Amino acid sequence: MRDVPDRPFSYWMEYGDAPAHPPPPDGLDVDVAVIGAGIAGICTAWELARAGKSVALLEADRVAAGVTGNTTAKLSALHGVVYQRLRGTRGREGAALYARSQQDAIGHVVAVCEELGIDCDLERVPAYTYAETHAEAVTVEAEAEAARAAGLPASYVRETGLPFPVAGAVRVEEQAQFHPRKYLFALLVDLERHGGQIFEGTRVVGLREGEPCRLTTEDGRTVAARDIVVATHYPVFDRSLLFARLKPHRELVVAGVIPAAQDPGGMYLTPEGSTRSVRTAPYGDGERLLIVTGEKFTPGAGRVEERYERLEQWTTQRFPDVRLTHRWAAQDNEPTDGVPFVGALHPRAHHAFVAAGFNGWGMASGVMAGKLLAARITGRKLPWADLYDPVRLQPLKEAPSLLRFQAAAAGHFVGDRLPFVTGGGPASAITPGAGAVVRSGARHVAVHRDDAGELHALSARCTHLGCLVRFNDGERTWECPCHGSRFGIDGEVLQGPAVRPLERIHDFEDDEK
Repeated sequence: MRDVPDRPFSYWMEYGDAPAHPPPPDGLDVDVAVIGAGIAGICTAWELARAGKSVALLEADRVAAGVTGNTTAKLSALHGVVYQRLRGTRGREGAALYARSQQDAIGHVVAVCEELGIDCDLERVPAYTYAETHAEAVTVEAEAEAARAAGLPASYVRETGLPFPVAGAVRVEEQAQFHPRKYLFALLVDLERHGGQIFEGTRVVGLREGEPCRLTTEDGRTVAARDIVVATHYPVFDRSLLFARLKPHRELVVAGVIPAAQDPGGMYLTPEGSTRSVRTAPYGDGERLLIVTGEKFTPGAGRVEERYERLEQWTTQRFPDVRLTHRWAAQDNEPTDGVPFVGALHPRAHHAFVAAGFNGWGMASGVMAGKLLAARITGRKLPWADLYDPVRLQPLKEAPSLLRFQAAAAGHFVGDRLPFVTGGGPASAITPGAGAVVRSGARHVAVHRDDAGELHALSARCTHLGCLVRFNDGERTWECPCHGSRFGIDGEVLQGPAVRPLERIHDFEDDEK
């Protein structure tokens, strides 16, 4: 059965919003300013407030409503087949530190829930990385050995709770899943209880490092802070070559109700078939919400509606009794060596820090980042600080990924500026609900025709570095294929690194009229 709305909307976002917070007063002065109120930013601000720091949490939109509000919310240290790669790039000790840090984050969430009495649907369940083909099962079995060597309670199994056979799977015990907004809203309440300040509708567009550092907001306000943390998912300030070392990708999510008796009893992921991730969440009496993720693609790649249809088809084939009720999408960034960047913003930074590159595992990694950055700012050092240090550039180990990441971005960056680049045809060819980049004289114009037939015209040049945006037909947004910035049909920034909206074009004429 299918009862999915036309417009994507996350199940987690149905929980509602936290109380609204105004922008900061001009000239605010605090110990630490944290930019971005997703899980990494909220956890960082909360840890620092509990440590006695005066903290300002600055969010461009609403708290816990961006990437964090569109997650699948798995708290797991089993990240696909990452441990084999880590053993090759960071050695056995690096792989072990990665496992310890992720396990520590899961345990921290459990402990915080107990301490603060947070009811966030927290459940301890096993995590699996599975293979359906015997060829991929070889890789999965090797991952079980690598994860076990890294210190995880991992085993290789051939039976799971999934309603279809697998060729093999890694199983890691005592992982967790939760409702991210219920958890984070509780942290925000405790943050304010400890003197922390929260400001929404506050887009930071400028950073001047110094003693103190000074931030400038979109409307010209300033905030002074001894230390600042950039936790904007994709950094809005690039001072450590991070733009070149991160590759954005989007993944689609569909969700639906199944009988509780059909719950597969764990969190599952397979790297096969454009990735498939499966988990459930509490829903109603005798029911569970099945959440399936997959169809990974680069922002701007197009044909998103087709990808949704493939994901829905896979879900209904594997879980025939599901009644689909939701669909949404998430975005994340792959780091060059598979390890997030958490630490100093650049080699000479003493008071500027960053958290980025969680590669689809932002729940545990966001909690980890909060603990790591709070420790760093309060003069302590966690055992895995060097592992995540953004200044760790390893030319030989990162070069293959670095070249791969930048080949596509460079192709768009250069190609979109060639004089013979044309648009996608006349505006009259754009049907209601669709969008395309068209040529109007010397301009490239991003044109969307709404359901009523009216056109909305914007400059097609991304305000970050000037690549041409593409239309996402499944979410009705404009996306930049270079670094993943996303914009609404009215041009507003939905996702950085862009901080300025697409320019509206008022003199564009509909050639259909």
